[in-house]
Amino acid sequence: MAGFSTQLLEGIDVMAAVVDTASFGRAGEALDMSQSGVSRAVARLETRLGIRVFERTTRSVRLTDEGLRFYEQVMPLVGALAEATSGAAGGGAAVRGRLRVNVDPFFSRLILGPRLGIFLDRHPDLEMELRSRDDLGDMVADGFDLAIRFGHPRPSSLVARKLLDTRVLTVASPGYVRRHGCPSDPRELEAGHHRCILFRDSATGRPFSWEFHQRRRKLTVAARGALTVNDAGTLYSTCLAGHGIAQLFELGAESFIARKKLVPLFPDWPDERFPLYAYYPTRHHVPAKTRALLDFVASLVEEGGEVG
Repeated sequence: MAGFSTQLLEGIDVMAAVVDTASFGRAGEALDMSQSGVSRAVARLETRLGIRVFERTTRSVRLTDEGLRFYEQVMPLVGALAEATSGAAGGGAAVRGRLRVNVDPFFSRLILGPRLGIFLDRHPDLEMELRSRDDLGDMVADGFDLAIRFGHPRPSSLVARKLLDTRVLTVASPGYVRRHGCPSDPRELEAGHHRCILFRDSATGRPFSWEFHQRRRKLTVAARGALTVNDAGTLYSTCLAGHGIAQLFELGAESFIARKKLVPLFPDWPDERFPLYAYYPTRHHVPAKTRALLDFVASLVEEGGEVG
């Protein structure tokens, strides 16, 4: 094929290793090459492409704008080539290799984490890196194969697949209700007679507003409380301990409600929902390892995400 050579493929492989490790030295260790060998391979690639791929300082390595565009275009093709090669060797449908996932901390801790052993037991040839992050970031530049995030997608080149809409429930522990009573209207939460546990939005740095939906009617409440958290585990534990009223996703809260450890408030306002999305770089030639985790996550949310 015109313009293609094993040297070009080697340069792309070295470039990917530098992106994954954010270091020429660590890329060399991963590829069993010297740091100078990595530098020469990147220099040959830059000469071949006629662009500068990396910006290098004494402290950091990052893709240039031109390098990032090339990386985003070529990596899905390289992944497809690797999968096709694996298939030719007799393992086209096998789930193997390294899978890097950027996952919402709430979903990781309460839904995916407790069941991840099941997935890994099914795929013993898979090596998985799971990173819980507050934001999506630059998924491609950061080297992730898949991301799982709550919230509505922002415009990007990524494929966004909705996994579900989960209801937002306002709940309290039975102990809290015994001590402070049960509010009958959401607007009572503005008056200061109740303690609310607020959750910080990582995108704005401010607590999420509290909304209540009833068919087409929407009510926004300035909930008052002395405690603001940014971690789902802390939100659950403080609410379960009776500190205050919280807004939680129905996904993950069902078992607490079923065991009467949490009491749903305001049943007349049942219609607020929040989406969960999976993101991946391209819809073409999705690797088997990515498809496997997507199917596994879909099965979890179909089960309702009950946790112990």
